[in-house]
Amino acid sequence: MSSVFDCRDAAQLLPAMRQARQTIARGELVVLPTDTVYGVGADAFSPEAVARLLAAKGRGRQSPPPVLVPGVATLRALAAEVPHAVELLVEHFWPGGLTIVLPAQPSLSWDLGDTGGTVAVRMPAERIALELLEETGPLAVSSANLTGKAAATTIDDARDMLGESVSVYLDGGASATGVASTIVDATALVGGDGRVRILREGAVSAASLRTVLGDALDEGDDAAGSDDAAGLSGEIAAHRPADPTTTDADGPA
Repeated sequence: MSSVFDCRDAAQLLPAMRQARQTIARGELVVLPTDTVYGVGADAFSPEAVARLLAAKGRGRQSPPPVLVPGVATLRALAAEVPHAVELLVEHFWPGGLTIVLPAQPSLSWDLGDTGGTVAVRMPAERIALELLEETGPLAVSSANLTGKAAATTIDDARDMLGESVSVYLDGGASATGVASTIVDATALVGGDGRVRILREGAVSAASLRTVLGDALDEGDDAAGSDDAAGLSGEIAAHRPADPTTTDADGPA
């Protein structure tokens, strides 16, 4: 039977974090609050755990989950390179609602699915999520919902959809906004003079990105368009993982 902890109760918080940490170590799933919507998380370095996460949501390897990290040092460990423009984005928008796609370190021993050699990374601005990430290291985290359903903004929403496929539910209360993170593709910056492309606009506006990036932001007609214009379906193809939006809730929490 799944365990549910109210992390707003100080008496439950310590046992909640202990059980969540042990659950991740066993390769099982945990639902956790983030600053966007609820996410379902697994050990990013356990292929079996990642496969379990995708199966719980009804998704396949073509929909690789993004990775939540506790800080910038972990980003540098996971990405093959962190260009100066990405450093600026992280300085201004992390922790917070910005997911950044970069080439992954080729030496990483993991299997997130059909990523095309990239990784999508975000540092959430949520204390429970960050505390867990500090203890477990990077987690593969996708929105806590079944494919095609709205993203969970309460623990009850997540439990109704994911049920016993998740071992531990961490209740942090209703999501503050339920607004998806913005996703940007920064892969073109690595080894070249490319620009950052908005794959999906959410919590961080294009105007805010423009203020930081200037001409390094690609604002072509399809940069922040609809799912069809951006070639999106659920998780963004070839590791452009999607974020929950009003039109498609599947993706990063």
